Amino acid sequence: MAVFRSGLLVLTTPLASLTTRLAPILTSAAQLVKHTLYVHLQPGLSLEGPAQPESSPVQATFEVLDLITHLYTGADVHRHLDVRVLLTNIRAKSAFLPPQFSSVQNLAHPPEVVMTDFQTVDGGQYNPVKQQLERYATSCYSCCPQLSSVLLYPEYGPREQSVEPQSDPSSSTIKLASPTARSPKQPVRGYHRGAVGGTFDRLHNAHKVLLSVSCILAQERLVVGVADKELLKSKLLPELLQPYAVRVEHLSEFLVDIKPSLTFDLIPLLDPYGPAGSDPSLEFLVVSEETYRGGMAVNRFRLENDLEELDLYQIQLLKDPSHMENEEDKVSSSSLRHRMLGNLLRAPHKRPQLPPNLYVIGLTGISGSGKSSVAHRLKGLGAYIIDSDHLGHRAYAPGGPAYQPVVEAFGPDILHKDGIINRKILGSRVFGNKKQLKILTDIMWPIIAKLAREEMDLAVSRGKHVCVIDAAMLLEAGWQDMVHEVWTVVIPETEAIRRIVERDGLSEAAAQSRLQNQMSGQQLVDQSHVVLSTLWEPEVTQHQVEKAWNLLQKRIPQMQSGP
Repeated sequence: MAVFRSGLLVLTTPLASLTTRLAPILTSAAQLVKHTLYVHLQPGLSLEGPAQPESSPVQATFEVLDLITHLYTGADVHRHLDVRVLLTNIRAKSAFLPPQFSSVQNLAHPPEVVMTDFQTVDGGQYNPVKQQLERYATSCYSCCPQLSSVLLYPEYGPREQSVEPQSDPSSSTIKLASPTARSPKQPVRGYHRGAVGGTFDRLHNAHKVLLSVSCILAQERLVVGVADKELLKSKLLPELLQPYAVRVEHLSEFLVDIKPSLTFDLIPLLDPYGPAGSDPSLEFLVVSEETYRGGMAVNRFRLENDLEELDLYQIQLLKDPSHMENEEDKVSSSSLRHRMLGNLLRAPHKRPQLPPNLYVIGLTGISGSGKSSVAHRLKGLGAYIIDSDHLGHRAYAPGGPAYQPVVEAFGPDILHKDGIINRKILGSRVFGNKKQLKILTDIMWPIIAKLAREEMDLAVSRGKHVCVIDAAMLLEAGWQDMVHEVWTVVIPETEAIRRIVERDGLSEAAAQSRLQNQMSGQQLVDQSHVVLSTLWEPEVTQHQVEKAWNLLQKRIPQMQSGP
């Protein structure tokens, strides 16, 4: 069976029946498409007969909004698919007519295959119907020249089967702030301009529901606030958030795909209110269940500033039935970032100058991150650990390679009476003094690197295949050149400070000062291949380390056998 990178799914089943049939339809489509699946809703479309089938407007009702939500919910099972429901032909009830595009729409990923749930009388791959399907698809969208077509026939019963629409308005996945009794068939109101906001990290299906509802409501302009800077600090694993520019790029591509007739203003969201709190031209705001209170706060803020309240539309959270321990039970970016822990984030380095048959990991992290505990766990799995702090102690010891250079550089008054270097006095000399610190590191770092290489040779002689250099200053010292991969342990700064205070007996101010003299967790992650976190219970950390270790064992042979 051929598998295509991108495809278009044209749904012709009446909406009342479609909800219960989505799962097998999506499963069939997911077997044919491996990346981007566009979905075009055209209930009642006939692909039989000689006349050219044409796209017609679909009235935006709460039933349609619910169907789109169910579609994205079902699509979340197929994690490899980037599903995008196209909204060009879906029309909200409006007193004004938005501009319509009669030309063929260009999509970010031109479909290579077009599929439909349309059923022919004989139930086979009826060629005239497939030809009409291709003609319809190419009349609406710019497709690949060699477009293939497939008629999907999931096992969902006879064509006449239907499902009674829900009559309980409270069952809807979309709610108004002040809900009134309504039926699923009730048209959705269209607005000139509205807003929606979020972090939009690793654009997922819950985001797509939020954005799709916003695009259906808006007829002219949609303002999309994208959280940045201060609003990101409270996020789980903020070091793994995509950069603002990347999130905006993915958002823009998705929005232009699903509704090119809209004008989109994508702006950084730097406070809880954003443009929704100050733009007098906005008429509605779309929020999720968890941000609904924030939407109410926006309206209070507007009233305080003599602006009209916004109509609020609340979207139910999408449940994630496959969520794991310590993950939220909803589809969320936090869970996606959590699942990145232990995974390889970028290609490892080739290091032909290192001992053959030895794979070297550089383990780093800010003070208090739990780096040493991760090193201990890796040792339990079979790694040879090189502790850079221990190497430093060896280098400082009388007769050690750093002893005489350090005494000459800082004077004999840094010595105890027995001739041992007093590291507290030495530390007071260099702490907060960049010039003095550089003198010390220029002496120490090359010496510790040399000792680490000697330890690597010792690891090889002992039959070890994986070596871990445990070093807080790994990247500052430039030691990434002698490792295949950099692994970073991250922790929120507030938790790191708490641990430093508890462990070392320092004041919070002193702990904060120590962190300020190190690279931040974000700077470390930006140069890392694998990220871990000790934020949760010890067994969770152990699971992460075992996951990272097992994945490492799979890629080491590939690295060593490569050119």
